[in-house]
Amino acid sequence: MLSGFKNFLLRGNLVDLAVAVIIGTAFATVVTAFTALLLAQIPDADEVFVGAEEGSVGYFLNALIAFLVMAAVVYFFVVLPYTKAKEKWFPSAPPGTPEDTVLLREIRDLLQSQAAAENAPAEGGEHKA
Repeated sequence: MLSGFKNFLLRGNLVDLAVAVIIGTAFATVVTAFTALLLAQIPDADEVFVGAEEGSVGYFLNALIAFLVMAAVVYFFVVLPYTKAKEKWFPSAPPGTPEDTVLLREIRDLLQSQAAAENAPAEGGEHKA
Protein backbone atom coordinates (compact mmCIF):
# COMPACT_ATOMS: atom_id res chain seq x y z
CA MET A 1 0.00 0.00 0.00
CA LEU A 2 2.75 2.46 0.90
CA SER A 3 4.80 1.56 -2.17
CA GLY A 4 1.84 2.44 -4.40
CA PHE A 5 1.47 5.79 -2.65
CA LYS A 6 5.23 6.38 -2.98
CA ASN A 7 5.05 5.58 -6.71
CA PHE A 8 2.12 7.98 -7.08
CA LEU A 9 4.00 10.80 -5.37
CA LEU A 10 7.25 10.20 -7.23
CA ARG A 11 5.68 9.77 -10.63
CA GLY A 12 6.48 13.40 -11.31
CA ASN A 13 3.22 15.02 -12.33
CA LEU A 14 2.05 15.83 -8.80
CA VAL A 15 5.31 17.44 -7.69
CA ASP A 16 5.69 19.37 -10.95
CA LEU A 17 2.16 20.71 -10.61
CA ALA A 18 2.71 21.76 -6.98
CA VAL A 19 5.93 23.58 -7.87
CA ALA A 20 4.22 25.30 -10.79
CA VAL A 21 1.36 26.54 -8.60
CA ILE A 22 3.71 27.87 -5.90
CA ILE A 23 6.02 29.62 -8.37
CA GLY A 24 3.07 30.95 -10.38
CA THR A 25 1.45 32.44 -7.30
CA ALA A 26 4.69 34.08 -6.22
CA PHE A 27 5.31 35.42 -9.73
CA ALA A 28 1.78 36.87 -9.86
CA THR A 29 2.78 39.19 -7.01
CA VAL A 30 5.79 40.38 -9.02
CA VAL A 31 3.62 41.05 -12.07
CA THR A 32 1.04 42.91 -9.96
CA ALA A 33 3.73 45.08 -8.37
CA PHE A 34 5.36 45.80 -11.74
CA THR A 35 2.01 46.71 -13.29
CA ALA A 36 1.18 48.99 -10.36
CA LEU A 37 4.59 50.63 -10.74
CA LEU A 38 3.98 51.28 -14.44
CA LEU A 39 0.49 52.64 -13.82
CA ALA A 40 1.83 54.96 -11.13
CA GLN A 41 4.22 56.47 -13.68
CA ILE A 42 1.42 57.64 -15.97
CA PRO A 43 1.41 61.48 -15.90
CA ASP A 44 -2.33 61.69 -15.18
CA ALA A 45 -2.09 59.56 -12.03
CA ASP A 46 -4.08 61.14 -9.22
CA GLU A 47 -1.87 60.04 -6.38
CA VAL A 48 1.82 59.48 -5.91
CA PHE A 49 2.68 56.76 -3.42
CA VAL A 50 5.60 56.99 -1.04
CA GLY A 51 7.08 54.05 0.86
CA ALA A 52 6.00 50.47 0.29
CA GLU A 53 2.59 51.30 -1.10
CA GLU A 54 1.31 49.83 -4.34
CA GLY A 55 2.85 51.60 -7.30
CA SER A 56 6.18 52.43 -5.71
CA VAL A 57 9.59 51.09 -6.64
CA GLY A 58 9.96 49.77 -3.09
CA TYR A 59 6.80 47.70 -3.44
CA PHE A 60 8.06 46.21 -6.68
CA LEU A 61 11.50 45.42 -5.24
CA ASN A 62 9.86 43.85 -2.19
CA ALA A 63 7.71 41.64 -4.42
CA LEU A 64 10.72 40.70 -6.55
CA ILE A 65 12.83 39.74 -3.54
CA ALA A 66 9.92 37.76 -2.07
CA PHE A 67 9.59 35.89 -5.35
CA LEU A 68 13.30 35.07 -5.49
CA VAL A 69 13.26 33.84 -1.88
CA MET A 70 10.16 31.73 -2.57
CA ALA A 71 11.75 30.24 -5.69
CA ALA A 72 14.93 29.39 -3.74
CA VAL A 73 12.94 27.78 -0.92
CA VAL A 74 10.88 25.71 -3.35
CA TYR A 75 14.00 24.62 -5.21
CA PHE A 76 16.07 23.68 -2.16
CA PHE A 77 13.25 22.15 -0.08
CA VAL A 78 11.04 20.55 -2.75
CA VAL A 79 12.71 20.13 -6.14
CA LEU A 80 16.21 19.10 -5.02
CA PRO A 81 15.08 16.50 -2.42
CA TYR A 82 12.48 15.18 -4.86
CA THR A 83 15.11 14.71 -7.56
CA LYS A 84 17.49 12.93 -5.18
CA ALA A 85 14.72 10.67 -3.86
CA LYS A 86 13.62 9.83 -7.38
CA GLU A 87 17.19 8.91 -8.38
CA LYS A 88 17.56 6.78 -5.23
CA TRP A 89 14.27 4.88 -5.48
CA PHE A 90 13.99 4.73 -9.26
CA PRO A 91 17.51 4.48 -10.70
CA SER A 92 17.72 5.05 -14.42
CA ALA A 93 18.61 2.15 -16.66
CA PRO A 94 22.27 1.94 -17.64
CA PRO A 95 22.89 3.30 -21.10
CA GLY A 96 23.11 0.54 -23.66
CA THR A 97 22.99 0.18 -27.39
CA PRO A 98 19.56 1.21 -28.67
CA GLU A 99 17.49 -1.57 -30.19
CA ASP A 100 17.30 0.11 -33.58
CA THR A 101 21.11 0.28 -33.75
CA VAL A 102 21.35 -3.44 -32.97
CA LEU A 103 18.83 -4.23 -35.72
CA LEU A 104 20.66 -2.04 -38.23
CA ARG A 105 23.93 -3.82 -37.44
CA GLU A 106 22.27 -7.21 -37.97
CA ILE A 107 20.88 -6.05 -41.33
CA ARG A 108 24.31 -4.71 -42.34
CA ASP A 109 26.00 -7.99 -41.41
CA LEU A 110 23.38 -10.00 -43.30
CA LEU A 111 23.78 -7.85 -46.42
CA GLN A 112 27.57 -8.16 -46.23
CA SER A 113 27.35 -11.95 -45.96
CA GLN A 114 24.94 -12.10 -48.92
CA ALA A 115 27.22 -9.87 -51.00
CA ALA A 116 30.22 -12.02 -50.11
CA ALA A 117 28.32 -15.19 -51.12
CA GLU A 118 27.33 -13.68 -54.47
CA ASN A 119 30.89 -12.56 -55.25
CA ALA A 120 32.49 -15.88 -54.26
CA PRO A 121 33.59 -18.08 -57.19
CA ALA A 122 31.25 -20.97 -57.96
CA GLU A 123 32.42 -24.58 -57.79
CA GLY A 124 34.39 -25.68 -60.82
CA GLY A 125 36.18 -22.36 -61.19
CA GLU A 126 33.35 -20.59 -62.95
CA HIS A 127 32.19 -17.16 -61.95
CA LYS A 128 28.58 -16.21 -61.61
CA ALA A 129 27.50 -13.64 -64.10
